[in-house]
Amino acid sequence: MMREAALPTLGNLTRNSFAAALVAFVAALFAAPPARAVEMSSEVANLYSSVSIYPPSATSMTVCYGFVCRRREILDFTAGDRGALTQIMAAGRASAAAERAAIQKAVVWFDRRMGPILGTDKRVAKADFRYFDDKHNYDCWDTTRNTTSLLLVLREWGLLKHHAIGDPRYRGNTLVLQTPHNTAVLVDRATKVEWVVDLWPRGYLQPPDVMTVQKWVTED
Repeated sequence: MMREAALPTLGNLTRNSFAAALVAFVAALFAAPPARAVEMSSEVANLYSSVSIYPPSATSMTVCYGFVCRRREILDFTAGDRGALTQIMAAGRASAAAERAAIQKAVVWFDRRMGPILGTDKRVAKADFRYFDDKHNYDCWDTTRNTTSLLLVLREWGLLKHHAIGDPRYRGNTLVLQTPHNTAVLVDRATKVEWVVDLWPRGYLQPPDVMTVQKWVTED
């Protein structure tokens, strides 16, 4: 049997409004604060705005794949993830060179972490549209975004001692048959030398290229 709901009295409305306001106030007190925005240059920010994704935070990042971020997955970092990356980066505290070597290992960790989830454990070096397998691969835009995001997270966790994060760099000279390409960049705090961290030329679980930008722009 269906019944019409009773209309609330003015007293009930007042009590219900007060109760609702009280619940909202208590919830606001105990709600987790929003993730703090990560500081970045306009060029780095454009990596995310250009494909309509959020920049990384200290707790998560969007992982791009499928070429120019046409496919994407959120990586929410667990306590275990943070512990593993902290341990990897601890080996790089002694010097800038040691930190770059540790960053290579951190990128390999990321590759292993996401490979089975995305299917990129099947990815190949220098993947592009000619492979007809975008769903298992990163192009260089994907690796630039993902590596830059990982570096930003490491910085937010206080794990980068010797390097700042630079703007992504581009190369490509059709006159000498140099393929267009881009990469994530680190800047040595002491020397101001720019170093690339370039995963795209390497296959699954292979360390990314780490070399000076000056050398990288001459590569093919």
